Amino acid sequence: MGKIVVEVMPKPEILDPQGKAVRGALPRLGIEVFTDVRQGRRFELTVDGPVTEEALAAAKKAAQELLSNPIIENVVSVHELVEDAK
Repeated sequence: MGKIVVEVMPKPEILDPQGKAVRGALPRLGIEVFTDVRQGRRFELTVDGPVTEEALAAAKKAAQELLSNPIIENVVSVHELVEDAK
């Protein structure tokens, strides 16, 4: 089975209170190297068999029309998930 990953992020001009909360918590953990945090969403879509161009095209359509809100979000990535063999 193949998997396609769709990643969606808030548009830059949209406030991100969850990202801001994470950014505020990092120094309490002793982590001070990050200047900003934005939180998005990730979807994993599974197909029977290998990922085809047709499946990728369907995932892109789903990303634009269902998985994201185009008013406040950008689809930043639609790609095949390639897992390392262990």
